[in-house]
Amino acid sequence: MFTSRRMIIVATAVALLSGCASQNPYDSQGGQAQDSTGMSKTAKYGGLGALAGALAGAAIDHNNRGKGALIGAAAVGAAAAGYGYYADKQEAALRASMANTGVEVKREGDQIKLIMPGNITFGTDSSAIASSFYSPLNNLANSFKQFNQNNIEIIGYTDSTGSRQHNMDLSLQRAQAVSTYLTSQGVDGTRLSVRGAGPDQPIASNADANGRAQNRRVEVNLKPIPGQQYQ
Repeated sequence: MFTSRRMIIVATAVALLSGCASQNPYDSQGGQAQDSTGMSKTAKYGGLGALAGALAGAAIDHNNRGKGALIGAAAVGAAAAGYGYYADKQEAALRASMANTGVEVKREGDQIKLIMPGNITFGTDSSAIASSFYSPLNNLANSFKQFNQNNIEIIGYTDSTGSRQHNMDLSLQRAQAVSTYLTSQGVDGTRLSVRGAGPDQPIASNADANGRAQNRRVEVNLKPIPGQQYQ
């Protein structure tokens, strides 16, 4: 039991150190994005992945838990760090291309979220793309063609004004409009999925005009492709 625990700790530490030291293959400058603690996101994801892999490997190899832990840590840690490298670079490129467009870029673990507010996306009660929305969408399409190794989920939202069914239909139509435009600009349609969430999951109060404007939005979530090797 002591040996098994020690091997898990060693495997995790090695993964964390290797994540910090390895050069980012997606970054020609060799730099890495960092979280609020100053730690490389790649190192953090690789280390957490290594710990999960170590636990899984130890559980699978009942006869040699120490060996199983090392194998699991190496496999899962490398995969997590690989996508971390990829997401770090994509996040930096998106922040640069979305600067001053009104689109917010957020990082949530291994996912990147783009929040597109209603004041630049669609007119009131309309699913026709507003003129102010074309420039951000063009930038987005270019980025998605450059970084083509993740899935893209597009979700439309509304405020709570009007019937729920109308809002659900409208939010889906808006998500579909974004998807259709991205596809027309050369983004692979098989990577795209759309969903209408209507008034669900508001990010502000619907009691005032400012809050309702924030809730009328489109969100784009970027996620790793299951089974994809990121090296």
